[in-house]
Parts: sequence; structure tokens; C-alpha cells
Amino acid sequence: MPHDFTIESLIEKLGLQPHPEGGFYAETFRALETCNPGNRYLGVRSTGTAIYYLLTPDTFSGMHILTSDEIFHHYLGDPVEQLQLYADGSHRRVEIGNDLLAGQKPQMIVPKNVWQGARLKPGGKFSLLGCTVAPGFDFADFAMGKRADLSSKWPAAATMIAALTRD
Repeated sequence: MPHDFTIESLIEKLGLQPHPEGGFYAETFRALETCNPGNRYLGVRSTGTAIYYLLTPDTFSGMHILTSDEIFHHYLGDPVEQLQLYADGSHRRVEIGNDLLAGQKPQMIVPKNVWQGARLKPGGKFSLLGCTVAPGFDFADFAMGKRADLSSKWPAAATMIAALTRD
């Protein structure tokens, strides 16, 4: 699909606003049904939420962690590089995009309690993603990572951690 969109037109048409982790977002769905998922959450949560999420060349999704599973969906634009850091000290870099022959995936799952961050692949102009979270997203279940802390636990990923943190 050709890039017939400008960043400004996507922000306007989708009603996006700056996201605290970087990029732009708009919540598009919050389930009315709720659940009490247990002790890892503070109180009742929606059973699911969804957002549009836009990355641009001058933004990135800073390293953060959620207490819910998150599914990324690639809608349009250029591919995204995502870093995932696991509790056992391992990490993986994945590409979210539509070029299946190049190993990209149009859908990527980040399990709960896995550190994550993402950016456009070099040369990219924008990427419009969707993020679905279950149980639903709540900022009480979200924490941003610190470069020094993450780099000390995942030294093999330190270069990308540096690119995906602001401190």
C-alpha cells in the first residue's frame, strides 16, 4: 500500500494524542465487562482495551512493562523493531510489519511482565499499529524502565536499550 498519508493527517483523522511512552495514541475500545484478575492488579479491570498507536521517525516506544498481555497489530506504514526483555535475562528483537518473506510479523504478542520498547526501522516514515491489552490497560499497571537498570540485567541488549530509553 503506498504511503498516501502524512503524519499530521493520521494524527488528525484518528484523533491521536502524545503517549507518555512516546509516539501517539487514541483508545478505540474499552470493554464494559470487568474482571478482578487477582493480586497482580490493583482492583477491577476492564476485560480488554485497544488503541491506535503511531510511531514516527522522531518518536519511539520507550522501554516499559505491563502486568497484562499485549498484542501489536501492524496496520500501515513501515516496519517496527521491537525489543523484548525476559525475566530470565534473555532478550529478543522482532520486527512488526507486513513483509512476511523478510521475517516480519503483522501481529506480535508481548507477554505480561516482559519489558518492551519499539522504534521504526531505519529509514521508515511512520508506522500505524494497533495494541490490544487483556485484561484491559490501566496506567496503574504500567512502568517505564531506567537505562542503567535494564542495561545491567540485559548487557547483550544494552545498545538497543540505550536507543529506547530517555534517561
